[in-house]
Amino acid sequence: MKRVFVIMILVLCISTSCKGERKEATKSSEKESLFSDLNGVPVSLEQFKGKRILVNYWATWCVPCLKEFPSLVKAQELLSNENYVFLFPSPDGVKKIKAFNESTSYPLQFLSLNESLDKLNIYALPSTIIYATDGSVHKKIDGATDWSAPEMIELLKDVP
Repeated sequence: MKRVFVIMILVLCISTSCKGERKEATKSSEKESLFSDLNGVPVSLEQFKGKRILVNYWATWCVPCLKEFPSLVKAQELLSNENYVFLFPSPDGVKKIKAFNESTSYPLQFLSLNESLDKLNIYALPSTIIYATDGSVHKKIDGATDWSAPEMIELLKDVP
């Protein structure tokens, strides 16, 4: 009887300690891979430390998102010497994003989102977050924007 009790306690302790390690590993990898490229390679904002980052959340079914892409392409061109990285994560999944990319051939870095939009406090599409070189959020803009307009280019150039 004592032997069974001791074995049960040992099994319980071992299974509890294993669960804790798995949870911690998952939390760590989730933070590191908020996005993936279209080949499944994790992409983290930390990779672009020291750069200004424009992250435009979009979806293939979002008409305003699609309408602003030409101005984003133009803004990316205009800011090519301004230490900027433009990223375009979508919750649609790799297959849909690849199909969209093949049909449009925009020269943009499309990514697959590995998290739900609501967990990122994104409640509208398109939604754009602009990060300063120190990694802090400089500005968040919800809704379609003419990114190539002179005032937007100036706003983006003024990001520290």
